[in-house]
Amino acid sequence: MYNILVCDDDKEIVNAIEIYLSNEGYNVIKAYNGLECIKILNEKIIHLVILDIMMPMVDGIQTLKKIRENNTIPIIMLSAKSEDEDKIEGLNLGADDYVTKPFNPLELIARVNSGIRRCTKLGMIENSKNVYVTGDLIINDDLKKVIVDGKEIKFTPTEYNILKFLIKNKGKVFSIEEIYKSVWEEESYAAENIIAVHIRHIREKIEINPKEPKYLKVIWGIGYKIENI
Repeated sequence: MYNILVCDDDKEIVNAIEIYLSNEGYNVIKAYNGLECIKILNEKIIHLVILDIMMPMVDGIQTLKKIRENNTIPIIMLSAKSEDEDKIEGLNLGADDYVTKPFNPLELIARVNSGIRRCTKLGMIENSKNVYVTGDLIINDDLKKVIVDGKEIKFTPTEYNILKFLIKNKGKVFSIEEIYKSVWEEESYAAENIIAVHIRHIREKIEINPKEPKYLKVIWGIGYKIENI
């Protein structure tokens, strides 16, 4: 059963959504402000969030920003018709979809079903707390799966651990020694060739054109990084 977190300060709306989604077989967890929402996400496995924009204490936009610091969970924003600018800001900050209040229950259910299906197809949904994403490159660390452009790619354990280390720290440049120490958990010795071979293999698997990499970049004289796309 998928867990849907519904966050809105209007308890009647939350209760109504609970009825609609429970009838579809979802387990609904309720929150009434952004702080409660973030606390629940840190404590429970949640598969999708329905998040109202206008809330007291911490509004939906600030809550969205906080969630997106380290979580790729699907998020559907709830908004009033007068909040078009907020809807656009939410989408720009990483919301996946939005529903305008007052909403048609069938539309909400369809959007929730769509969000769950997309993430299931990508291998993201089983536990969103341990999923790392940049562009169309996704690692689900619980399942030890790597998805590129919607397709699962097989890696050796060492290749996987190097890629996971870099994508967990995407945007940061790491030297050969730092990569080796992190993956092998020991001091590096003549590690340059070892790392170079693994990097080449990883590139061949995740890049459309390994000679012009989109994800795994070399910073000459310094080391390697995964681009934050």
